[in-house]
Amino acid sequence: MKITSDSRVSFDPVSLLVDDKRYFPMMGEMHFSRYPNKYWDEELAKMKAGGIDIVSLYVIWIHHEEVKGEYDFTGDRDLRKFLEAVKRAGLYSILRIGPWAHGEARNGGLPDWLLEDAREHGYVPRSDAPGYLVHARHFYEKIYEEAKGFFIKDGGPVIGVQIENEYGHCGGLGGEEGEQHMKTLLAMAKEIGFDVPIYTATGWGGAVTGGMLPVMGGYCEAPWDQRLTEIEPSGNYIFTRERNDHNIGSDHGIGAGITFDMDKFPYLTAELGGGLQVTKHRRPVATGTDTEAMTMVKIGSGANLIGYYMYHGGTNPKGRLTSLQETRETGYPNDLPEFSYDFNAPLREYGQMEDTYRRVRRIGTFIHDFGDDLTDMAFTEQPGNPSKPEDLESLRTAVRYKSTKGPDGKEISRGYLFVNNYQRRYEMKDHENVALAAFAGDGRVLSSLGSKDIKNGDYFFYPFNMPIGKNALLTCQATPLCILHDTDTEGHDTYVFYSENGNGADMDVTGDLEGNSILTITDDEALHAVKVIIGGREHLIVSDAEAVTDDTGSVILYQEVTDAERKKRPRFRIYPDLSEIPEGFARRKDAEKKADFLSSDCFASYEYKEILKNDLRADFSTDSSVRYTLDLPGRLSGADEIFASIEYEAEEASLYKDGEKIADNFYTGQEWEIGLKRYFDIYGENDRLSMDVELVPLKEDEKVYLQTWPKMVDGEASRLVNIHLIVQYCIKIS
Repeated sequence: MKITSDSRVSFDPVSLLVDDKRYFPMMGEMHFSRYPNKYWDEELAKMKAGGIDIVSLYVIWIHHEEVKGEYDFTGDRDLRKFLEAVKRAGLYSILRIGPWAHGEARNGGLPDWLLEDAREHGYVPRSDAPGYLVHARHFYEKIYEEAKGFFIKDGGPVIGVQIENEYGHCGGLGGEEGEQHMKTLLAMAKEIGFDVPIYTATGWGGAVTGGMLPVMGGYCEAPWDQRLTEIEPSGNYIFTRERNDHNIGSDHGIGAGITFDMDKFPYLTAELGGGLQVTKHRRPVATGTDTEAMTMVKIGSGANLIGYYMYHGGTNPKGRLTSLQETRETGYPNDLPEFSYDFNAPLREYGQMEDTYRRVRRIGTFIHDFGDDLTDMAFTEQPGNPSKPEDLESLRTAVRYKSTKGPDGKEISRGYLFVNNYQRRYEMKDHENVALAAFAGDGRVLSSLGSKDIKNGDYFFYPFNMPIGKNALLTCQATPLCILHDTDTEGHDTYVFYSENGNGADMDVTGDLEGNSILTITDDEALHAVKVIIGGREHLIVSDAEAVTDDTGSVILYQEVTDAERKKRPRFRIYPDLSEIPEGFARRKDAEKKADFLSSDCFASYEYKEILKNDLRADFSTDSSVRYTLDLPGRLSGADEIFASIEYEAEEASLYKDGEKIADNFYTGQEWEIGLKRYFDIYGENDRLSMDVELVPLKEDEKVYLQTWPKMVDGEASRLVNIHLIVQYCIKIS
């Protein structure tokens, strides 16, 4: 849905509204001050291709005024330039202006000088104390100077502003005092000029909202938890009306800590974990399956905005006076890497597109074509659905549906049955020959969807009585992905679904398809499917490369070649077929004749004529177990990026160039991937790039939670095992 300066953006108790029409957007967090500005355009294009509509972002105070009165909104800290890039990408934005942000930043983003000033003059930060408010006002005014002209009313991308963060949950005041402070900040922001349709506040764990639109969160684990053991199953894999996440603070049980009337506000998320940022003492690894299953459960539970924190990882900027990460030394409960803010996010610290990106994209593709219609389908509890995540035997189900008129004018119920048999880090009971049925709240059967074996780890959602065009209804055991609209003809759209085996034989269609088609692909094909526009026509591309549409409208394939593969010839399949063969490609197979029911056999296939190579090498040498010298490629040589994937076993690792620390990593059992091109920009493109890695040995008695421990030798691990190189190319299709 397009939002313009003339649009009316609002909300009611059900959803966001644009010109009184229901709106279900996808939102993703990216911190501009944690990513090189030279690459903002390409990263925002990846976000949009991944299904994101709204970019949420903190303006982290200490990143811009580390020294009192010396503001820095230049380079990677240039908010105005970032908003220009967001607008250019065709995305919208929600500014999270603090003053306190958290975001795993030093002091939650508050500058050291502010805390020193508070101690000296005896006032409390994050309160209505005049001494605090005068500094907060100056910061808000500086943000406004940068954002002025970029609000939606001006034709810009900014549709909302978040005030403070977790106020009354992580610090700040509760009760009437807390509510008043939030109202004070909101009034200040409006007076300064922040004029947007919606103002939001985080609403979990006892946080106060000042009457603003509350947004919720949920993470698949809790790396801030102080325990060093496996923790209890996450409640975010249970279908429930409960919006609060007891794991965010590890101190709130389900049903506690909501300070607003849930009947008056829509269920919107702003911090659904796109991953997890590991801490020194606790290092769970969030997978794509963890994130996708949790997202599906939140949608099934009635969420009408999916907002990921983080969607794009990054790197903390260098501080002038101190490092800028959260530490226990500054009074916070966790120690974090000085630089890395990777988060295992859909787009990682160096822009890597991995499994989580593909899984989140699959959800976002569905939401783009079906989400607005989903918004007024109410969450309906199902018989037998468990209320506690510790129940690993009961099948978890939910229904969202609404009553409407069918093509014949009769009343029907249509919606979706959601099923989850996945619980992160726990094994669920297998269920054989389950009779799938959607029930109304009064126990009536709304629809029967056949029977199915449901195994540990399965999760899916199926439609019942879904409109296909104007005169047909579909009920099936396949998950909707998107609609390929044919703008040249009336009623010749293609509805795309996916299932485990791509079998569309069980499609139960009533009515007349009237020239519309149903295309069924496999689960794996859906993970690699991207909806694009080429020549004014919507197409579906399936490829192991990632298809991204840039800000000029060109479709680009990001193709990786590993050092194990050595060479690769990019391929993609597309439906419907292109009218012209893309330059540099050859057609491998013509598309088959269109019919009512299609499979992936109907895709046309194209292959790149040129073979892409990875004949690069990486070497390392050492005279100890803790310090290694790396010899890496020093130029791109026609590629878009080179990732050095460092396999090591130690407590942590730091990367140095000419004695200066430039990157770091806490060991999780994953390889440490480093994108090299940003360092070519800094140090110049030479034939070779020399860097050093320093390891901190991991002791077998280290007080740390790891999902996977390395092999110990004499009570410790400290070794660099190997370096793998991955070359990424960009190939233009249109």
